Amino acid sequence: MNRLWQYIMAYKGFILAAVLSLMIIGFYLWGRYAGVSRNSEAEDRTITFLTLAWQDEAIDAVRDIVNQWNSQHPKQPVELIQGTWNSVHDYLITGFETGDVPDIFHYESAVIVDFALRDYLADLNPFLGNELKKDVMDVAWTSVTRSDGRIVGVPFIAESFIVLYNKKMFEEAGIHPPDFDLPWTWKDLQNAAKKLTLDRDNDGSTDQWGTAMGLRSCANLIMNHSIAFGGSYFYKDENGHIFTRVDEEEKALLQIILDLLYEDKTMTPSSLGQSSSGLIPGFIAGRYAMLVGVGSWARQQVVENADDSFEWGVMPPIKAKTQKAGLNTQTFSIPKSCQKIEDVIPFLEFLVSRENMTQLALADWMMPTRESCLESPVFNTVNDGWKVVTSSAQYLSTGPWVGLPGYTEWKLRVANPVFQELFSDRITVQEAAQRIERESQSVFMRYHMRDMQW
Repeated sequence: MNRLWQYIMAYKGFILAAVLSLMIIGFYLWGRYAGVSRNSEAEDRTITFLTLAWQDEAIDAVRDIVNQWNSQHPKQPVELIQGTWNSVHDYLITGFETGDVPDIFHYESAVIVDFALRDYLADLNPFLGNELKKDVMDVAWTSVTRSDGRIVGVPFIAESFIVLYNKKMFEEAGIHPPDFDLPWTWKDLQNAAKKLTLDRDNDGSTDQWGTAMGLRSCANLIMNHSIAFGGSYFYKDENGHIFTRVDEEEKALLQIILDLLYEDKTMTPSSLGQSSSGLIPGFIAGRYAMLVGVGSWARQQVVENADDSFEWGVMPPIKAKTQKAGLNTQTFSIPKSCQKIEDVIPFLEFLVSRENMTQLALADWMMPTRESCLESPVFNTVNDGWKVVTSSAQYLSTGPWVGLPGYTEWKLRVANPVFQELFSDRITVQEAAQRIERESQSVFMRYHMRDMQW
Protein backbone atom coordinates (compact mmCIF):
# COMPACT_ATOMS: atom_id res chain seq x y z
CA MET A 1 0.00 0.00 0.00
CA ASN A 2 2.89 2.33 0.88
CA ARG A 3 4.57 1.50 -2.37
CA LEU A 4 1.37 2.29 -4.26
CA TRP A 5 1.11 5.63 -2.50
CA GLN A 6 4.73 6.40 -3.23
CA TYR A 7 4.12 5.51 -6.86
CA ILE A 8 1.10 7.78 -7.07
CA MET A 9 2.95 10.66 -5.45
CA ALA A 10 5.93 10.20 -7.74
CA TYR A 11 3.82 10.25 -10.86
CA LYS A 12 0.95 12.45 -9.68
CA GLY A 13 1.72 15.10 -12.29
CA PHE A 14 1.53 12.58 -15.10
CA ILE A 15 -1.62 10.93 -13.70
CA LEU A 16 -3.32 14.29 -13.24
CA ALA A 17 -2.46 15.25 -16.80
CA ALA A 18 -3.82 11.94 -18.09
CA VAL A 19 -7.06 12.31 -16.14
CA LEU A 20 -7.51 15.85 -17.38
CA SER A 21 -6.84 14.71 -20.94
CA LEU A 22 -9.42 11.95 -20.67
CA MET A 23 -11.94 14.41 -19.25
CA ILE A 24 -11.28 16.85 -22.08
CA ILE A 25 -11.61 14.09 -24.70
CA GLY A 26 -14.78 12.88 -23.02
CA PHE A 27 -16.35 16.34 -23.03
CA TYR A 28 -15.26 16.82 -26.65
CA LEU A 29 -16.77 13.54 -27.77
CA TRP A 30 -19.95 14.15 -25.80
CA GLY A 31 -20.29 17.59 -27.32
CA ARG A 32 -19.54 16.32 -30.78
CA TYR A 33 -21.94 13.41 -30.73
CA ALA A 34 -24.59 15.35 -28.87
CA GLY A 35 -24.20 17.95 -31.58
CA VAL A 36 -24.50 15.31 -34.26
CA SER A 37 -27.60 14.01 -32.55
CA ARG A 38 -29.04 17.50 -32.38
CA ASN A 39 -28.08 18.16 -35.99
CA SER A 40 -29.49 14.83 -37.07
CA GLU A 41 -32.72 15.68 -35.30
CA ALA A 42 -32.82 19.00 -37.14
CA GLU A 43 -31.94 17.40 -40.45
CA ASP A 44 -34.60 14.77 -39.84
CA ARG A 45 -37.25 17.48 -40.28
CA THR A 46 -36.17 17.90 -43.89
CA ILE A 47 -38.95 16.57 -46.12
CA THR A 48 -37.90 14.68 -49.25
CA PHE A 49 -40.33 15.17 -52.12
CA LEU A 50 -40.24 13.22 -55.38
CA THR A 51 -41.79 15.03 -58.34
CA LEU A 52 -42.48 13.64 -61.80
CA ALA A 53 -43.15 16.99 -63.47
CA TRP A 54 -41.54 16.86 -66.91
CA GLN A 55 -42.83 19.74 -69.00
CA ASP A 56 -40.82 22.93 -68.47
CA GLU A 57 -43.80 24.88 -67.14
CA ALA A 58 -44.63 22.10 -64.69
CA ILE A 59 -41.05 21.81 -63.41
CA ASP A 60 -40.93 25.56 -62.84
CA ALA A 61 -44.27 25.47 -61.03
CA VAL A 62 -43.15 22.72 -58.64
CA ARG A 63 -39.87 24.50 -57.90
CA ASP A 64 -41.70 27.75 -57.26
CA ILE A 65 -44.09 26.09 -54.80
CA VAL A 66 -41.24 24.33 -52.98
CA ASN A 67 -39.29 27.58 -52.76
CA GLN A 68 -42.33 29.32 -51.28
CA TRP A 69 -42.65 26.60 -48.66
CA ASN A 70 -38.96 26.70 -47.77
CA SER A 71 -38.98 30.46 -47.32
CA GLN A 72 -41.96 30.18 -44.96
CA HIS A 73 -40.78 27.03 -43.12
CA PRO A 74 -36.98 27.21 -42.71
CA LYS A 75 -37.05 24.57 -39.94
CA GLN A 76 -39.00 22.12 -42.12
CA PRO A 77 -37.37 22.51 -45.53
CA VAL A 78 -38.33 20.40 -48.53
CA GLU A 79 -35.63 18.69 -50.55
CA LEU A 80 -36.86 18.27 -54.12
CA ILE A 81 -36.03 15.06 -55.97
CA GLN A 82 -36.58 15.14 -59.73
CA GLY A 83 -37.83 11.78 -61.00
CA THR A 84 -38.86 10.49 -64.41
CA TRP A 85 -41.94 8.55 -65.45
CA ASN A 86 -39.78 5.92 -67.16
CA SER A 87 -37.85 4.92 -64.03
CA VAL A 88 -40.05 5.91 -61.09
CA HIS A 89 -41.71 2.51 -60.59
CA ASP A 90 -38.45 0.62 -60.09
CA TYR A 91 -37.10 3.50 -58.00
CA LEU A 92 -40.03 3.40 -55.60
CA ILE A 93 -40.20 -0.39 -55.35
CA THR A 94 -36.50 -0.46 -54.44
CA GLY A 95 -37.09 2.33 -51.92
CA PHE A 96 -40.00 0.54 -50.27
CA GLU A 97 -37.96 -2.66 -49.97
CA THR A 98 -34.86 -0.94 -48.55
CA GLY A 99 -36.68 1.61 -46.41
CA ASP A 100 -35.15 4.53 -48.29
CA VAL A 101 -38.17 6.11 -49.94
CA PRO A 102 -39.10 9.83 -50.23
CA ASP A 103 -41.39 11.22 -47.53
CA ILE A 104 -43.93 12.27 -50.16
CA PHE A 105 -44.06 11.32 -53.82
CA HIS A 106 -45.94 12.10 -57.02
CA TYR A 107 -47.37 9.23 -59.07
CA GLU A 108 -50.71 8.11 -60.54
CA SER A 109 -53.75 6.41 -59.10
CA ALA A 110 -53.66 3.47 -61.51
CA VAL A 111 -50.30 2.35 -60.11
CA ILE A 112 -50.37 3.29 -56.42
CA VAL A 113 -53.12 0.69 -56.05
CA ASP A 114 -50.45 -2.01 -56.19
CA PHE A 115 -48.39 -0.18 -53.58
CA ALA A 116 -51.42 0.03 -51.30
CA LEU A 117 -52.14 -3.68 -51.69
CA ARG A 118 -48.57 -4.37 -50.53
CA ASP A 119 -49.23 -2.17 -47.49
CA TYR A 120 -46.61 0.39 -48.52
CA LEU A 121 -48.77 3.52 -48.24
CA ALA A 122 -50.01 5.53 -45.27
CA ASP A 123 -53.73 6.05 -44.76
CA LEU A 124 -54.24 9.79 -45.22
CA ASN A 125 -57.92 9.83 -44.27
CA PRO A 126 -57.38 10.80 -40.59
CA PHE A 127 -55.12 13.71 -41.54
CA LEU A 128 -57.09 15.41 -44.31
CA GLY A 129 -59.47 18.25 -43.58
CA ASN A 130 -63.16 18.22 -44.51
CA GLU A 131 -62.75 21.27 -46.72
CA LEU A 132 -60.33 19.41 -49.00
CA LYS A 133 -62.40 16.22 -48.97
CA LYS A 134 -65.55 18.06 -50.00
CA ASP A 135 -63.88 20.22 -52.64
CA VAL A 136 -62.10 17.46 -54.57
CA MET A 137 -64.36 15.75 -57.13
CA ASP A 138 -65.95 12.52 -55.91
CA VAL A 139 -64.82 10.69 -59.03
CA ALA A 140 -61.22 11.62 -58.21
CA TRP A 141 -61.47 10.34 -54.63
CA THR A 142 -62.87 7.05 -55.96
CA SER A 143 -59.55 6.41 -57.70
CA VAL A 144 -57.58 6.47 -54.42
CA THR A 145 -60.03 5.28 -51.74
CA ARG A 146 -60.13 1.68 -50.58
CA SER A 147 -63.34 -0.15 -49.70
CA ASP A 148 -62.65 0.30 -45.96
CA GLY A 149 -62.28 4.08 -46.37
CA ARG A 150 -58.49 4.29 -46.37
CA ILE A 151 -57.18 7.03 -48.67
CA VAL A 152 -53.80 6.16 -50.18
CA GLY A 153 -53.15 9.34 -52.14
CA VAL A 154 -54.47 12.83 -52.73
CA PRO A 155 -55.53 13.30 -56.39
CA PHE A 156 -54.48 16.76 -57.53
CA ILE A 157 -54.80 16.72 -61.33
CA ALA A 158 -56.86 14.56 -63.67
CA GLU A 159 -55.96 13.47 -67.16
CA SER A 160 -58.81 13.24 -69.66
CA PHE A 161 -58.65 11.97 -73.24
CA ILE A 162 -59.47 14.48 -75.96
CA VAL A 163 -59.65 14.80 -79.75
CA LEU A 164 -57.54 17.51 -81.38
CA TYR A 165 -58.57 18.72 -84.83
CA ASN A 166 -57.13 20.92 -87.55
CA LYS A 167 -59.51 23.86 -88.11
CA LYS A 168 -58.22 24.72 -91.58
CA MET A 169 -58.69 21.17 -92.86
CA PHE A 170 -62.22 21.09 -91.45
CA GLU A 171 -63.10 24.36 -93.18
CA GLU A 172 -61.69 23.17 -96.51
CA ALA A 173 -63.75 19.97 -96.27
CA GLY A 174 -66.89 21.86 -95.26
CA ILE A 175 -67.07 20.03 -91.92
CA HIS A 176 -68.56 21.75 -88.88
CA PRO A 177 -66.88 20.51 -85.69
CA PRO A 178 -69.04 19.12 -82.88
CA ASP A 179 -69.95 20.98 -79.72
CA PHE A 180 -71.60 20.03 -76.43
CA ASP A 181 -75.08 20.64 -77.81
CA LEU A 182 -74.42 18.48 -80.89
CA PRO A 183 -71.67 16.00 -80.03
CA TRP A 184 -70.31 13.58 -82.62
CA THR A 185 -70.89 9.87 -82.51
CA TRP A 186 -68.10 7.53 -83.56
CA LYS A 187 -69.96 7.09 -86.85
CA ASP A 188 -69.82 10.86 -87.36
CA LEU A 189 -66.07 10.74 -86.75
CA GLN A 190 -65.67 7.93 -89.29
CA ASN A 191 -67.64 9.85 -91.91
CA ALA A 192 -65.63 13.01 -91.33
CA ALA A 193 -62.38 11.04 -91.53
CA LYS A 194 -63.34 9.82 -95.03
CA LYS A 195 -63.79 13.40 -96.24
CA LEU A 196 -60.51 14.46 -94.62
CA THR A 197 -58.38 11.66 -96.10
CA LEU A 198 -56.84 13.02 -99.30
CA ASP A 199 -54.21 12.51 -101.96
CA ARG A 200 -53.37 16.19 -102.30
CA ASP A 201 -50.59 15.85 -104.88
CA ASN A 202 -52.39 13.16 -106.95
CA ASP A 203 -49.48 10.75 -106.84
CA GLY A 204 -51.67 7.77 -105.92
CA SER A 205 -50.84 7.73 -102.23
CA THR A 206 -52.52 9.38 -99.25
CA ASP A 207 -50.71 12.40 -97.86
CA GLN A 208 -53.46 13.73 -95.57
CA TRP A 209 -55.07 11.22 -93.23
CA GLY A 210 -58.37 11.77 -91.47
CA THR A 211 -57.25 10.40 -88.12
CA ALA A 212 -54.32 9.26 -86.02
CA MET A 213 -54.43 7.36 -82.74
CA GLY A 214 -51.56 6.24 -80.53
CA LEU A 215 -51.90 2.45 -80.59
CA ARG A 216 -48.55 1.45 -79.14
CA SER A 217 -49.19 0.26 -75.57
CA CYS A 218 -52.77 1.45 -75.88
CA ALA A 219 -54.52 -0.51 -73.10
CA ASN A 220 -55.29 2.62 -71.06
CA LEU A 221 -56.74 4.38 -74.08
CA ILE A 222 -58.92 1.40 -75.06
CA MET A 223 -60.17 0.73 -71.53
CA ASN A 224 -61.11 4.33 -70.83
CA HIS A 225 -62.89 4.86 -74.16
CA SER A 226 -64.77 1.55 -73.90
CA ILE A 227 -66.73 2.91 -70.93
CA ALA A 228 -68.82 5.00 -73.34
CA PHE A 229 -69.90 1.81 -75.13
CA GLY A 230 -70.88 0.15 -71.86
CA GLY A 231 -67.70 -1.91 -71.97
CA SER A 232 -66.21 -3.07 -68.70
CA TYR A 233 -63.80 -5.96 -69.41
CA PHE A 234 -63.90 -6.89 -65.70
CA TYR A 235 -66.80 -8.53 -63.89
CA LYS A 236 -67.33 -10.17 -60.51
CA ASP A 237 -68.31 -13.79 -59.95
CA GLU A 238 -70.49 -15.06 -57.09
CA ASN A 239 -67.46 -15.15 -54.77
CA GLY A 240 -66.58 -11.54 -55.45
CA HIS A 241 -63.56 -12.44 -57.59
CA ILE A 242 -62.86 -10.46 -60.73
CA PHE A 243 -62.81 -12.21 -64.09
CA THR A 244 -62.34 -10.87 -67.62
CA ARG A 245 -65.01 -10.99 -70.30
CA VAL A 246 -64.99 -9.41 -73.76
CA ASP A 247 -68.54 -9.01 -75.04
CA GLU A 248 -70.05 -6.89 -77.81
CA GLU A 249 -69.69 -3.72 -75.71
CA GLU A 250 -65.95 -4.28 -75.40
CA LYS A 251 -65.55 -5.34 -79.04
CA ALA A 252 -67.30 -2.26 -80.47
CA LEU A 253 -64.40 0.18 -80.16
CA LEU A 254 -61.89 -2.44 -81.31
CA GLN A 255 -63.86 -2.95 -84.53
CA ILE A 256 -64.15 0.79 -85.16
CA ILE A 257 -60.38 1.19 -84.93
CA LEU A 258 -59.85 -1.74 -87.29
CA ASP A 259 -62.32 -0.19 -89.74
CA LEU A 260 -60.49 3.14 -89.64
CA LEU A 261 -57.21 1.37 -90.34
CA TYR A 262 -58.15 -1.27 -92.93
CA GLU A 263 -61.72 -0.81 -94.19
CA ASP A 264 -62.00 2.97 -94.47
CA LYS A 265 -58.22 3.45 -94.63
CA THR A 266 -58.55 6.83 -92.98
CA MET A 267 -56.19 6.30 -90.04
CA THR A 268 -52.49 6.77 -90.62
CA PRO A 269 -50.51 3.51 -90.34
CA SER A 270 -48.05 5.48 -88.19
CA SER A 271 -50.56 4.99 -85.38
CA LEU A 272 -49.46 1.38 -84.94
CA GLY A 273 -45.94 2.11 -83.75
CA GLN A 274 -46.48 5.43 -82.02
CA SER A 275 -47.75 6.68 -78.69
CA SER A 276 -50.01 9.72 -78.67
CA SER A 277 -47.10 12.01 -77.86
CA GLY A 278 -45.15 10.63 -80.81
CA LEU A 279 -47.98 11.63 -83.16
CA ILE A 280 -48.13 15.29 -82.10
CA PRO A 281 -45.42 16.46 -84.57
CA GLY A 282 -47.37 14.88 -87.45
CA PHE A 283 -50.55 16.63 -86.35
CA ILE A 284 -48.74 19.98 -86.28
CA ALA A 285 -47.21 19.23 -89.69
CA GLY A 286 -50.67 18.63 -91.20
CA ARG A 287 -50.30 14.91 -91.93
CA TYR A 288 -53.66 14.11 -90.30
CA ALA A 289 -56.72 16.16 -89.45
CA MET A 290 -57.65 14.59 -86.10
CA LEU A 291 -55.57 13.19 -83.26
CA VAL A 292 -57.91 10.91 -81.33
CA GLY A 293 -57.56 9.84 -77.71
CA VAL A 294 -54.63 12.02 -76.73
CA GLY A 295 -54.27 13.33 -73.19
CA SER A 296 -55.32 16.90 -72.48
CA TRP A 297 -51.66 17.69 -71.67
CA ALA A 298 -50.89 17.43 -75.41
CA ARG A 299 -52.28 20.93 -75.94
CA GLN A 300 -49.16 22.33 -74.33
CA GLN A 301 -47.00 20.55 -76.88
CA VAL A 302 -49.07 22.01 -79.73
CA VAL A 303 -48.85 25.55 -78.32
CA GLU A 304 -45.13 25.22 -77.71
CA ASN A 305 -44.16 23.70 -81.05
CA ALA A 306 -46.65 24.95 -83.65
CA ASP A 307 -46.25 28.36 -85.28
CA ASP A 308 -48.84 31.06 -84.70
CA SER A 309 -50.61 30.37 -88.01
CA PHE A 310 -51.56 26.83 -87.01
CA GLU A 311 -55.26 26.73 -86.06
CA TRP A 312 -56.51 23.85 -83.98
CA GLY A 313 -59.35 22.97 -81.64
CA VAL A 314 -60.56 20.45 -79.07
CA MET A 315 -63.71 18.34 -79.46
CA PRO A 316 -66.12 17.34 -76.69
CA PRO A 317 -66.06 13.61 -75.86
CA ILE A 318 -67.22 11.38 -78.73
CA LYS A 319 -70.56 9.69 -78.00
CA ALA A 320 -71.23 5.97 -78.09
CA LYS A 321 -74.04 4.88 -75.76
CA THR A 322 -72.89 7.75 -73.55
CA GLN A 323 -70.06 10.28 -73.55
CA LYS A 324 -68.51 8.83 -70.43
CA ALA A 325 -64.76 8.36 -70.35
CA GLY A 326 -62.39 7.00 -67.77
CA LEU A 327 -59.92 9.18 -65.93
CA ASN A 328 -56.55 8.68 -64.37
CA THR A 329 -55.56 11.00 -61.55
CA GLN A 330 -52.06 12.03 -60.59
CA THR A 331 -51.51 11.80 -56.88
CA PHE A 332 -49.41 12.67 -53.86
CA SER A 333 -48.81 9.79 -51.44
CA ILE A 334 -46.87 9.25 -48.21
CA PRO A 335 -45.13 5.94 -47.41
CA LYS A 336 -46.41 4.03 -44.41
CA SER A 337 -42.81 3.85 -43.17
CA CYS A 338 -42.55 7.66 -42.96
CA GLN A 339 -41.50 8.62 -39.40
CA LYS A 340 -42.50 12.27 -39.70
CA ILE A 341 -45.94 12.19 -41.24
CA GLU A 342 -47.09 15.06 -39.00
CA ASP A 343 -44.42 17.24 -40.63
CA VAL A 344 -45.27 16.05 -44.14
CA ILE A 345 -49.05 16.55 -43.95
CA PRO A 346 -48.84 20.38 -43.76
CA PHE A 347 -46.63 20.37 -46.85
CA LEU A 348 -49.09 18.06 -48.63
CA GLU A 349 -51.93 20.43 -47.78
CA PHE A 350 -49.82 23.32 -49.06
CA LEU A 351 -49.27 21.50 -52.37
CA VAL A 352 -52.99 20.98 -52.92
CA SER A 353 -54.22 24.37 -51.74
CA ARG A 354 -56.47 26.11 -54.27
CA GLU A 355 -53.74 28.48 -55.40
CA ASN A 356 -51.06 25.82 -55.79
CA MET A 357 -53.33 23.20 -57.36
CA THR A 358 -54.38 25.81 -59.91
CA GLN A 359 -50.74 26.53 -60.67
CA LEU A 360 -49.87 22.83 -61.02
CA ALA A 361 -52.87 22.05 -63.24
CA LEU A 362 -52.26 25.01 -65.54
CA ALA A 363 -48.58 24.11 -65.86
CA ASP A 364 -49.40 20.49 -66.73
CA TRP A 365 -52.38 21.43 -68.94
CA MET A 366 -54.68 19.10 -67.00
CA MET A 367 -57.81 19.49 -64.92
CA PRO A 368 -57.45 20.33 -61.23
CA THR A 369 -59.42 17.95 -59.04
CA ARG A 370 -60.81 20.70 -56.81
CA GLU A 371 -64.22 21.82 -58.04
CA SER A 372 -63.52 25.34 -56.80
CA CYS A 373 -60.43 25.43 -59.02
CA LEU A 374 -62.40 24.17 -62.02
CA GLU A 375 -64.71 27.16 -61.65
CA SER A 376 -61.78 29.58 -61.95
CA PRO A 377 -61.86 31.79 -65.09
CA VAL A 378 -58.41 30.54 -66.16
CA PHE A 379 -59.88 27.08 -66.77
CA ASN A 380 -62.94 28.39 -68.60
CA THR A 381 -61.42 30.39 -71.43
CA VAL A 382 -61.95 29.34 -75.04
CA ASN A 383 -58.22 29.78 -75.63
CA ASP A 384 -56.26 26.55 -76.16
CA GLY A 385 -59.34 24.38 -75.57
CA TRP A 386 -59.56 24.97 -71.82
CA LYS A 387 -63.33 25.45 -71.77
CA VAL A 388 -63.93 22.17 -73.62
CA VAL A 389 -61.55 20.24 -71.38
CA THR A 390 -63.02 21.65 -68.17
CA SER A 391 -66.62 21.13 -69.31
CA SER A 392 -65.79 17.49 -70.08
CA ALA A 393 -65.28 16.83 -66.37
CA GLN A 394 -69.00 16.01 -66.12
CA TYR A 395 -68.40 12.85 -68.16
CA LEU A 396 -65.44 11.51 -66.19
CA SER A 397 -65.93 8.08 -64.72
CA THR A 398 -63.95 5.36 -62.99
CA GLY A 399 -63.69 1.95 -64.57
CA PRO A 400 -64.13 -1.34 -62.70
CA TRP A 401 -60.39 -1.90 -62.91
CA VAL A 402 -59.74 0.85 -60.34
CA GLY A 403 -58.27 -0.96 -57.37
CA LEU A 404 -58.08 -4.26 -59.23
CA PRO A 405 -55.15 -6.31 -57.91
CA GLY A 406 -52.86 -7.19 -60.81
CA TYR A 407 -54.26 -4.63 -63.25
CA THR A 408 -50.87 -3.11 -64.03
CA GLU A 409 -49.42 -6.55 -64.72
CA TRP A 410 -52.46 -7.44 -66.84
CA LYS A 411 -51.97 -4.39 -69.05
CA LEU A 412 -48.32 -5.23 -69.66
CA ARG A 413 -48.61 -9.00 -70.09
CA VAL A 414 -52.02 -9.44 -71.69
CA ALA A 415 -53.81 -6.35 -72.98
CA ASN A 416 -51.04 -4.40 -74.69
CA PRO A 417 -49.57 -7.39 -76.59
CA VAL A 418 -53.00 -8.62 -77.73
CA PHE A 419 -54.13 -5.16 -78.84
CA GLN A 420 -50.88 -4.72 -80.74
CA GLU A 421 -51.48 -7.95 -82.66
CA LEU A 422 -55.10 -7.04 -83.30
CA PHE A 423 -54.41 -3.59 -84.70
CA SER A 424 -51.53 -4.95 -86.78
CA ASP A 425 -54.21 -7.11 -88.46
CA ARG A 426 -52.65 -10.38 -87.37
CA ILE A 427 -55.70 -11.61 -85.44
CA THR A 428 -59.44 -10.93 -85.57
CA VAL A 429 -61.53 -9.17 -82.92
CA GLN A 430 -62.99 -12.53 -81.90
CA GLU A 431 -59.55 -14.09 -81.56
CA ALA A 432 -58.39 -11.10 -79.53
CA ALA A 433 -61.39 -11.46 -77.22
CA GLN A 434 -60.71 -15.17 -76.68
CA ARG A 435 -57.03 -14.57 -75.96
CA ILE A 436 -57.73 -11.78 -73.48
CA GLU A 437 -60.23 -13.93 -71.59
CA ARG A 438 -57.92 -16.95 -71.55
CA GLU A 439 -54.62 -15.23 -70.78
CA SER A 440 -56.13 -13.02 -68.09
CA GLN A 441 -56.79 -16.06 -65.91
CA SER A 442 -53.10 -16.80 -65.39
CA VAL A 443 -52.50 -13.26 -64.14
CA PHE A 444 -55.48 -12.79 -61.84
CA MET A 445 -55.47 -16.30 -60.39
CA ARG A 446 -52.27 -15.53 -58.46
CA TYR A 447 -53.88 -12.45 -56.94
CA HIS A 448 -57.02 -14.41 -56.07
CA MET A 449 -54.89 -17.00 -54.26
CA ARG A 450 -53.28 -14.25 -52.18
CA ASP A 451 -56.76 -12.91 -51.40
CA MET A 452 -55.64 -9.38 -52.17
CA GLN A 453 -58.57 -7.01 -51.78
CA TRP A 454 -58.75 -3.31 -52.58
